[in-house]
Amino acid sequence: MALPKLDTPTFQLELPSNQQVIKYRPFLVKEQKILMMAQDADNEKDTYNMLAEIVNGCTFSSVDIKTMPLFDFEYLFLKIRCKSVGESAELSILCPDDEETRVPVTIDLDEIDVQIQDDHTNVIGVNQDIKILMRYPTVNDIDNISETKNDVLKLIKSCIYEVHDGDTIHNMIDVTSKELDEFIDTLPTEVFEKMGTFFNTMPTLTHVINVKNPKTDVTSEVVLQGIKTFFS
Repeated sequence: MALPKLDTPTFQLELPSNQQVIKYRPFLVKEQKILMMAQDADNEKDTYNMLAEIVNGCTFSSVDIKTMPLFDFEYLFLKIRCKSVGESAELSILCPDDEETRVPVTIDLDEIDVQIQDDHTNVIGVNQDIKILMRYPTVNDIDNISETKNDVLKLIKSCIYEVHDGDTIHNMIDVTSKELDEFIDTLPTEVFEKMGTFFNTMPTLTHVINVKNPKTDVTSEVVLQGIKTFFS
């Protein structure tokens, strides 16, 4: 006689970037095993790949997890985590005033949302006629880079998806890698700095808390950002 099959509840949410409705279910034991390995992963690539495997299973493979904006992916994982193991997380926060004392803090995960800075834009002006349109990094992009300068440049290059020259639109699908390299090499340094600002201000999971150092009685504001802060 076959063992019984268990019914699993399903939920839905809207992705922050485009309000696409996604159906999802909580973790099962098989995903919890992967999560335990992700928590012990030595590098960011392995962590994101294992989290992507979890999210893919919990969304019934209905969306391309590895090509959605990173903040959509992180938001989706967080909501799945809330329905799976509860809406609170116990974190150990380093006190900024002495940078050595850690304080246990309980975070309400349901209060965490994707924050977009007011001055953020994905349009980079080069001059009066030319502008560059950027796309947001994905899990695939994280998988293809490391922390070297060359790989950071590779990330910037991969996130350029259109160049507008007046009324002419150049889609990067139609541009060779060599042509794009030559175009980037001719950019003024201030334009390259604007690209860095795009990455530094792009939407991300953000939560602000106040922590009091029991050794110094100093209360400090701590900004928590990114999925790795919240999933442990």
